[in-house]
Amino acid sequence: MSQVRPIAIINGSVITGDGVTVLDKASVLLANGRIEAVAEVDPASLSPDYLVLDASGCTILPGVINAHAHGCVIGPSMPSGSPPFDQREVEYQRNRHLLSGTTTLLNVCGLALDNEIDPGPNGGHALDVHISTAHTPASLAAARAVDGEGLSDRHMRARIDDLLSRGAKALGEAGGGQTLGGGAQDYRFLPAVIEKASGLLVHPNLARLLKEATLGRNLDGADNPGGEALARLIEENGLGRHFTVESLSSLIRGTVMPPVALARRGLAEIAAEAARTAMPAIFHTAAPTARQLIDLARAHPTARIVAGHSNHPSFTAEEAMATAVALRGLGASIDVSTLDCISTRWRNEPRNFDVLVEAGLVDTISTDFAGGDWDGILEAVHRLVRKRLCLPAEAIAKATGNVARIFPELAGDRGLITRGKRADIVICHSHNLARVRHVLCAGRIVVSDGKLLSGPLSSQAASDGA
Repeated sequence: MSQVRPIAIINGSVITGDGVTVLDKASVLLANGRIEAVAEVDPASLSPDYLVLDASGCTILPGVINAHAHGCVIGPSMPSGSPPFDQREVEYQRNRHLLSGTTTLLNVCGLALDNEIDPGPNGGHALDVHISTAHTPASLAAARAVDGEGLSDRHMRARIDDLLSRGAKALGEAGGGQTLGGGAQDYRFLPAVIEKASGLLVHPNLARLLKEATLGRNLDGADNPGGEALARLIEENGLGRHFTVESLSSLIRGTVMPPVALARRGLAEIAAEAARTAMPAIFHTAAPTARQLIDLARAHPTARIVAGHSNHPSFTAEEAMATAVALRGLGASIDVSTLDCISTRWRNEPRNFDVLVEAGLVDTISTDFAGGDWDGILEAVHRLVRKRLCLPAEAIAKATGNVARIFPELAGDRGLITRGKRADIVICHSHNLARVRHVLCAGRIVVSDGKLLSGPLSSQAASDGA
């Protein structure tokens, strides 16, 4: 690897990522892939070896750390062990993350192997991608029960200790939308089986309503006993020519429920492994899993439990709050995901996201996947600042310093703008932190003026500044 030229980022404001510190005007000096200093610097005093980035009108942030994402490796996709995304899709997803300010990412599909991180013979994408592991017997069996077409004998034989010894940074995702009746059933599996049976393509929101009318939000059928709600949905949406209540109910149950008992066993297995290995473990947090997750947090007090996407749309706002309060009280970390609820809003709305942040219950922000419709983490940060749900420093910490603290194995050397940390830096517009101008990874400029760079930025381009 060629020597990284030192860089001076001048004239910007700095949010350090610790949740408190904001420097109205400061310079950040980078050398040898690390942060060398944070101070106000006279550019005339700098050695001519420095490339100078003028960040006037911009804010300098730590690179975003996304500890719950999918679609960024070439191994089995999702907790369902589905076939891998092709290389072009993986590249696209990685580019989206990098362009939106993420520099470190944990792919939590959970069943990929360490040699399936980089697509193609060259690999080497600037986004620093890592994997988690959910290789327990019940988790693998749940994947096979719903799909499993991406799983080979190697994946089925692998176990958590194997993957941890080869660099996996966390356990999980324990459970998932595919195996526990979540969003992936709404946008993928249920629409597919309904279309196959009837020729009708249903919107994911209708699939969700049909599912909940059949099974209830907790998958126990308690919400709509007797089939009245399902009958009404069939009539209102013109499904009666193709389905009776009994036939559609049978189709939904046969699609959603086969992996559920296995996935619940997988949650328990991974909680026990988290206590044994002392590694952080990410759990699918939703209405069907909330009670079990609280019980597991109580049964394994030393486990480093991360309640993933605690703003899940299966919760009412009151349920999301109660679950987060209970889990926080038992030592768990509370994550919320952007899903598609920040700006896209095709299936999901931001209410649960907002109420958890406003209540001070959120530790970290991630994207999850949302069928590929995920919104950027800095979009969520901008929303929180604009709506005054929290101060900018606090919002940025949920995407940087807090993530590094909860996942030190993944990001302990980054997430803060302070001397000695890895030089992962985002430069964005001060009045809209989601508007990313430049991104640096380990001291190299990889996004300049919103454009991905295939090689190091030239001296002239850097000197032109922000």
